[in-house]
This record gives sequence, structure tokens and C-alpha cells, in this order.
Amino acid sequence: MSRVAAFALMALIWGLTWLPMKVASEVVPPIFLAAMRFLLAAPCFLAVALTQGLSLRPGPFGRIAAASLLITTGCYGFLFWGVARAPSGLSAIVNLSLMPIFLVIIGRLYGQERITGRRVAAIGLGILGLVLLFSGRTGSTQDGAASALGLVAVAIGTVSYAWGSIISRPLTLSMPPLVLAFWQSLIGGMALVPVSVIIEGSDPAHFAGLADSRAIFGLATLVLGGSLIAFWIYLALVRDWGAFKAGLYAFVSPVIAVAVGVAYAGEPFGWAEAVGMGIMLGATALSLSERKSTKTNLSG
Repeated sequence: MSRVAAFALMALIWGLTWLPMKVASEVVPPIFLAAMRFLLAAPCFLAVALTQGLSLRPGPFGRIAAASLLITTGCYGFLFWGVARAPSGLSAIVNLSLMPIFLVIIGRLYGQERITGRRVAAIGLGILGLVLLFSGRTGSTQDGAASALGLVAVAIGTVSYAWGSIISRPLTLSMPPLVLAFWQSLIGGMALVPVSVIIEGSDPAHFAGLADSRAIFGLATLVLGGSLIAFWIYLALVRDWGAFKAGLYAFVSPVIAVAVGVAYAGEPFGWAEAVGMGIMLGATALSLSERKSTKTNLSG
């Protein structure tokens, strides 16, 4: 499979996981759901790695642990906490528009990425497309302070994911991405458990909710599609392309998610959404067509 095809598959899968995740969150708390997702994904990655005869030696464990806590625990902890307090549409705009910005800035600090005119233009177009796409989904809130605090948490979660992606790239060059995905799912998932207990409580009903068909459907989609296939592809693309290009799924997956919402949930769709979709896909194409840099520092 070519890298572009792999990117398209990753963006498609992550776009399709939004609705199952929303459905599953109706019966189990979101951070608990995320913890179960990664704790279930870890043995799946382990089984595939053992089948392929790959060594599970973690290498620089300190960096692996840091990347895991950033890309999994920190991201999902802050993101879900923030989304619970701010309108989902605004949360999506903040998360997805900031993702490529933080990826390129943090990547530049680590010597992995370049800030070019083409990338700045692509980010600007992508943000415009996101605003149009979610213009009818921003929602409203009576508690402005809680909403603002929630959006700050979403931004922090985005920084956490971007930072974790950047420090993961040297790891993808020293160990198979599949093995790295195993360690990041295991460590990040385990660390999400106390976060869930602190924020969402330790009600036994959380585990009982996992038997609900909505939770089973959501977890199956998230584990098999979102983690076992898409996250594996993501780490491979971080290795081959760098975190910025791999992270451009942030401008593609929302297009798919909104299309699914329109088709299966009867969500509104008009000219703003249509134009937004076109602009976001154009922004992605603009950046993916950029020539590969000949100098990249991966020691940071």
C-alpha cells in the first residue's frame, strides 16, 4: 500500500470512529471508554507483533513512557474533560485547527519540521474550512466560564498529542511502529485508569455499561479500526513523513465524520459545510504535495 493510500485509509477510519465513540459514550463515561479502548488494543497489538516475530524490547523506555503519557493519557484526559464542558463544535474547531499548528511548531523546536509558506497557507485554509464545516454545530452554553475553561483543556490536550507525536518519531526509527503502538496503548491506557477514577468516579456501573450493545459496537470500532489499523498507520507515517504531514488527518477525518453524521444521524448540511469540506481537502492536498525536506534532525 502506498503512503498516500495508507493516509487516506487512516483518515477514513478515524472519521468513521466519531459516531461509534459518541454512541458508546452514551452508556459509559468517555475517559473510562478511552482507557478500555487502549487496554483492549494493547493485547491486540501484542498478538500481531508476536505473530510477526517482532521483539518487544522497548528501547529507550523513558522516551516511550513520556510519549505514551502525552499522546494517549494527556490528550484524552484533557480532551474529554474539556469537551464535557464546552460545545462539541467549538471543541472540534479548537482541537483540529490547533493540531497542525502545534505539530509544526513543536516539530520545528525539535528540528524535525520546517515552517514554510505552503504549510502556513495550508493551515490557514484548513482552519477556514473547519470553521465553515462546524459553523452550524458550535452550540451554546449558559456558563461561559466553564466553556472557556473546557476549550483551554481541549487546547492543552491538543498540545499533548502533538508533543507526543513529535517525540515518537525517533522511536519509530529504532523500533517497529507496531511494537511502539503496543507500548503506547498499554502505558497510556493504564495511566488513563486513575484519571478516569478521579474525574468520573469508580462506579461499578461503568463496567456494567460495557455489556451494552452500544459500548460493544463503539469499542470494537475504536479498537480494531481506530487503534489496530489507523494508529499503526499513523506511527508509520510519522516515521516516513514526519508528524506534520501525518497529522493532516485533522483536515480530512472531520469531512468524513460530518458526512456520516448527515447520512446516518440526520445532521444538518448546507453550503457552508460543503464549501468547508472542499477547502479542507484542498488544504490537505496543498501540504501533501510539498517536496520532502532533505535535512531532518531526529535526535531531539
